[in-house]
Amino acid sequence: MFPILLDLRGKLVCVIGGGAVGSRKARAAVDAGASVRVVDPQVVFSLPGPITHIAELYRAEHLEGAALVFACATPEVNTRIVTDAHQRGIWVNAASSPDAGDFTLPAVVRRGGLTLAVSTEGASPALARRIREKLESEFDEVFAEWVQILAEVRTEVLATVTDEARRRELLDSFADWSWLTRLRTEGAEAVRQAMRASL
Repeated sequence: MFPILLDLRGKLVCVIGGGAVGSRKARAAVDAGASVRVVDPQVVFSLPGPITHIAELYRAEHLEGAALVFACATPEVNTRIVTDAHQRGIWVNAASSPDAGDFTLPAVVRRGGLTLAVSTEGASPALARRIREKLESEFDEVFAEWVQILAEVRTEVLATVTDEARRRELLDSFADWSWLTRLRTEGAEAVRQAMRASL
């Protein structure tokens, strides 16, 4: 499997099946900035954000305009969805048969701009979940602050430091674990100022 992070902002994601699995996929797509179309005669979850519900049985036409498809219906319907998506050149994830689709989803930990993804390529979703839980405890919300500060300072480094070797040296040094320790003890503003003083 080829690990990849997709930019779904402004894209349409189609979720066929509004049960528990479909709910998780729809919410993850909304969190990634996508517009979501849920196709199911009945939906058991609330529809927050940019989610459109089509209360119908699945038809191939429901995939029109989609950049990504999640097949979360019955195995029989999912098989049709995969075939229809492939005919249209749309990447599809099949909940009931991951090997039939084009991609699987890893277990994910998000801390602001930091994303950690764990996959066992389907060998053991339970192990992937346990590793994710371990990472959640080790990578707390302070990492989100650190990534935000690094993004801000990186922009300043690229704008003000003309020597390429010096830029690399600075950016590498700001990613040192000692800055995380300082962030925990001194706070975000002190760390920002200390990094800027290095420029």
